[in-house]
Amino acid sequence: MSRRKNACRLAVFTAIAIAAGNVAAAEFPATPPAPGPAPQLTVPTPSTQTLANGLQVISVRRAGLPLVTAQLVLRSGGEMDPPALAGLADLTASLLTKGAAGQSAPQIAAAAEALGGSLDADAGWDESAVGITVTTPKLPQALGLLAEVVRQPDFSAAELKRAQAQAIDDLRLLLSRPTALASLAASRGVFGDGAYGHSRGGTPASIARIGRADVQRLHAALYRPDNAILILAGDITPAQALALGQASFGDWARPATPLPARPAGKAASRVPAVLLIDQRGAGQAGVVAAHAAPSRSDDGYYVGTLANAVLGGSYSARLNEEIRIKRGLSYGANSRLQPLRDAGLWLAAAQTKNPSAAQVVELMLGEFKRLGDNRVGDAELAARKATLIGAYGRSLETTAGLAEQVGELAVYGVPLDEIGRYIAKVQAVTPKQIEKYADKHLAAGAVTVVVGDAAQFAADVRKAHPQAALLESTALDLDSPTLQPVVGK
Repeated sequence: MSRRKNACRLAVFTAIAIAAGNVAAAEFPATPPAPGPAPQLTVPTPSTQTLANGLQVISVRRAGLPLVTAQLVLRSGGEMDPPALAGLADLTASLLTKGAAGQSAPQIAAAAEALGGSLDADAGWDESAVGITVTTPKLPQALGLLAEVVRQPDFSAAELKRAQAQAIDDLRLLLSRPTALASLAASRGVFGDGAYGHSRGGTPASIARIGRADVQRLHAALYRPDNAILILAGDITPAQALALGQASFGDWARPATPLPARPAGKAASRVPAVLLIDQRGAGQAGVVAAHAAPSRSDDGYYVGTLANAVLGGSYSARLNEEIRIKRGLSYGANSRLQPLRDAGLWLAAAQTKNPSAAQVVELMLGEFKRLGDNRVGDAELAARKATLIGAYGRSLETTAGLAEQVGELAVYGVPLDEIGRYIAKVQAVTPKQIEKYADKHLAAGAVTVVVGDAAQFAADVRKAHPQAALLESTALDLDSPTLQPVVGK
C-alpha cells in the first residue's frame, strides 16, 4: 500500500473516531512535534592509495553484507566541452558501454547482468563516471569489465548515430518545457560564456555537429589514469582494493602529454537581467531566478546548504509555502544550490499559469531578499537541519550512495574524513550565519527568466521590470552566450 493511501485511510479512520466521540480532537496537535535529536552515523574514513600510473584508489569499508560498488570517476566533465560541441562529454560517457574491446552493447550488458549488476555511465559538471555494484566474489570480473569500457571503447559510427538521435529527441522534449528552457537560459545568464554556461547535455544543434573524431579526441585527452579515481565501497579492505586496482588498471599507461587546461567556469554575462521568452501557445509559464554562488571549496558550504534548505529545498520550505501552499499558484516551487569546482549556481524555479507569472516573479525575488534581511527562526532552522540530516543518512544506506558521496569529496578535493562530519557541520550552522551568507550572495545580481505565452504576462512583468527583454523561443540560439543568433552567421 502506498504512503498516500495509508495517509488517506488514517484520515478517514480519525474522522470517524472523532465523530463517534471515541477520540478527542485535542489529541491531534495542529503542529507537528519538534524534530528529535540528530542520529549518530558511524562512517569509516575512506582509505586513499595511488598506483604508479597516477590512478587514485579510494576504498571505504562496510562489512557485514557481501556487496561492493565500483566506480571509475574522472575529474573532468561537461566543463571540458569545446565551444561548439556542447554535450560532447556526456555523449562520450554514454557511449562507453555501447561497445568496447570487441564486444557489442548487448554483449556488454549481458556480461554485467551475468555478474548480477549493470553498468551505468554518464558525465556531470567536473566529473564523468562509470559504475557497477556486484557481490564481493564477482568484483574482480566486474573491474575487468569496467576497465574494458573505460580504456577500450569502440565508439562505433552506428552507436554514435543512435545515441545522437536519442539525445536530440530527448532535448527537443526537454526544451519544449517552459521551466527547463528557463533554467538553461538562466544558467547562461549567470555563467556567460564560461565553461558552466552552456547546456551540459547539449542542444539539438550541438549534438548533431559531433563526429566520431570529436568523441575519440575527448576520450584520448581526458580518460587517463592521472585524471581518474577508482572508488570501491562496501565489503573490501584497503589492501584488497589496491591489489584489485593494480590488476585491472595498473598497466593503464599515463600519457606523456599534460592534461588539457580547464577553462574558466564563469565569464561576463551578456544575457539581460530579466528575460522573457515567448513560447507561444504554452499552457503554462516557467519562472526561474538564479544567482552566482561560491564554489564547493568555499568555507561557507554548509551555511549555503542550510540557506538553500530554508529557501526551497523541501516541500515545507519558504518558496513552496508562499507560492503553492498559501496562494495555489503552482504545483511546486523549489530551489537548488549547485557548488562546482570553479563557481556555483543558486537557482529557484516554479511553473505557473501564464497570467500569474509576474506575481510568481515578485514572490520568488522577495523570498531571496527576505533570506538576507531577516533572521531564520530556531524552529524553522531545526526542521530544515532535520531534513538535510535525514536525507544524508539515507544517501549512505547503500554502497552506491556511499561511493557517490566519497566520489564527490574526492573530485572537489575535500578531505575524505568530511564524510563523517556532515551532521556536526550542519548542526553547527546558526541563523546569523545564514542571514550573512544570503545577504552576501543573494542581495543583488539575480538573473530572472520567464518562459511561456508572453502575451499573457509580459506587460505585467514590465510594470516592475521595465528593462525586461523579450525573445522569441523559435529564434533562440542556445549555443550562443547571448542566446541570440550571430548576425550574418
